[in-house]
Amino acid sequence: MEKLNPALVPVFETVLRRNPGEAEFHQAVHEVLLSLGPVVAKRPEYTQASVIERICEPERQIIFRVPWLDDQDRVQINRGFRVEFNSALGPYKGGLRFHPSVYLGIIKFLGFEQIFKNSLTGLPIGGGKGGSDFDPKGKSDREIMGFCQSFMVELYRHIGEYTDVPAGDIGVGGREIGYLFGQYKRITNRYEAGVITGKGLTWGGSQVRTEATGYGLVFFADEVLRAQGASFDGKRVVVSGSGNVAIYAAEKVQQLGGTVIAMSDSGGYVVDESGIDLDLMKDVKEIRRGRISEYAHETGCRYVSGGDIWDIPCEVALPCATQNELDAGAARHLVEHGVRVVAEGANMPTTPDALEIFQGAGVAFAPGKAANAGGVSTSALEMQQNASRDSWSFEYAEDRLKEIMKNIYANCAATAEEYGSPGDLVKGANIAGVIKVADAMLALGVV
Repeated sequence: MEKLNPALVPVFETVLRRNPGEAEFHQAVHEVLLSLGPVVAKRPEYTQASVIERICEPERQIIFRVPWLDDQDRVQINRGFRVEFNSALGPYKGGLRFHPSVYLGIIKFLGFEQIFKNSLTGLPIGGGKGGSDFDPKGKSDREIMGFCQSFMVELYRHIGEYTDVPAGDIGVGGREIGYLFGQYKRITNRYEAGVITGKGLTWGGSQVRTEATGYGLVFFADEVLRAQGASFDGKRVVVSGSGNVAIYAAEKVQQLGGTVIAMSDSGGYVVDESGIDLDLMKDVKEIRRGRISEYAHETGCRYVSGGDIWDIPCEVALPCATQNELDAGAARHLVEHGVRVVAEGANMPTTPDALEIFQGAGVAFAPGKAANAGGVSTSALEMQQNASRDSWSFEYAEDRLKEIMKNIYANCAATAEEYGSPGDLVKGANIAGVIKVADAMLALGVV
């Protein structure tokens, strides 16, 4: 097991002391610090100026109460969060997650990852994240609107197109973004389209934003395959999850000639050897907001309640569900069944033990902060269009996304080579992401 550089041990100890009980945040920080040994050796000014320690401490953490009325007119209370982590490169940028698992540690882990993901895009955006322990599942549209409006009553005072620009994440799609933006506009009496991204196409949104994270993931994975002299053509692909990222990753895989044979949700997974019928999957998950078991019932394909989707043999694995979903046991199964590429569509879905197994077996591994940066990249492109009062075609926006993802891959691969770990995209992504932020922080002084 790789160990931290001695110069970084006090940094991690400080993170543990200041953030007790926040396991996901500890894991995210530790993974990045593991990569930085050669960096602090080459750039001693980072430790002398405590830049790495400063990167690990959010600039601002906001926690607030969100009261709302349910359909029985009972008052419900949730907790809202916004962690504005780092603005060295631009306004804070990152999604909102509505899920019962949300607590401060989850938001900090996501915000910390977002700093480097946004850095890698090459676009002028800082890192932040937010959300609530509110669960949209099973709620009526009226209840969701009431919650979103109450959430924005507090959030509006902390955001702005030059300050902090939220977007969607798990539990926050186009419907929720609409309610949030509508309330912001109502409170401020200003049509600041650039204050939030993921908007509808008729009111300031960008083409390809819906597809961006999934498409970008596959564009990145395609670059990994090309480096092996291969492509998606004819490959068996397993995609965990069946939300926005998973569906559009599957769509792009199929456009590039691959076959997505399995997808999942929290109840279980389906296996369709002829290839997932994406029109039906979109209908079940996006229109009906149903369970993946309905897909199996209507197609007659195999459905496994519970279980582990990573038992299904494949050449490319795209974990697109949630953090720490792919553990050491799953990694061993994938390696035994001949997986060649693992690319993360979710944020930190692979446990450290699983990552070690993949790297030990020579499996090409694309970390989420690089591979799933397509969503925030297209959000930044949406901000560009809003600022210029412009609107781009689908083809132009997709070409910009593809170019960004190719550049991210090239940057990660070149940085890994430069710092003595050729082919290690985890180290390449971490080092490239950190250096850009750290250099900006040095230039800005002790802030």
